[in-house]
Amino acid sequence: MTYDVLLTRAALRLQAAGSASPRLDAEVLMMHAASVTRAWLYAWGDGECEGIARARFEALVAARAAGHPVAYLIGEREFWGLCLRVGESTLIPRPDTECLVETLLAKMPHRAGTALDLGTGTGAIALALATERPAWHVTGVDREQAAVALAEDNARRLGATNATFLVSDWFAALEGMTFDAIAANPPYVAEDDPHLALGDVRFEPRSALVASDAGMADLRYLAMAARRYLVAGGWLALEHGWEQASRVRGVLVRAGYEEVVSETDLGARERITLGRAPAGRADQH
Repeated sequence: MTYDVLLTRAALRLQAAGSASPRLDAEVLMMHAASVTRAWLYAWGDGECEGIARARFEALVAARAAGHPVAYLIGEREFWGLCLRVGESTLIPRPDTECLVETLLAKMPHRAGTALDLGTGTGAIALALATERPAWHVTGVDREQAAVALAEDNARRLGATNATFLVSDWFAALEGMTFDAIAANPPYVAEDDPHLALGDVRFEPRSALVASDAGMADLRYLAMAARRYLVAGGWLALEHGWEQASRVRGVLVRAGYEEVVSETDLGARERITLGRAPAGRADQH
């Protein structure tokens, strides 16, 4: 059976299973299964696909039809132009989080400095910052050892020698350290949110998604705790749900941050909120 026929059949199966991008999913799975590029598929798709490549492809399509995320099936996802390895111990990096990176980079114009990525997962935010600001030192922390090992592997493959990753439950391993910029994409989904039963989210670690207090608990904690770890004038950037923007701004204002503002994601929804530590001592609030 030819590659083209297999791809057409797979796309129809994935469409019936509810995939939002069935043809794209099928092509990505085929590229992984057969170790070929998309350009190769377009040029040579009328060739026969048999043996191990076909068996691998059909197994991947079956798993995708059952709902498993493409990123977990092929073990990687692109973020900020970086090819990152992913695993089931971490969230899958998403394009909307690139808006957090872009927004924070605008607050990091200095020649050198220090930045922190809390709950780093694959290291996506930390590595995007590190590659864009090679004179900065970026630290990423995660409470899961498997996630830290994955982030370290991504850093090695990308040659990001200015990024360091540590096992830490938020700030637990960072006592005495301060940073010019702190970023976090923390759990912010309410425990009863119906979206938790849909799509890729079903397979992602619940601990990285769900927070108590209608999804606000970790956002509130980080806003308060980060003050001790920010230099005077340093920036905190938080990703959150679009319906939480006004509440997150209120939390930052009450915590004593200045220049508090929310920025939009790719869908023009307020998903990132920033605040600046005042010029006085960073731990006063």
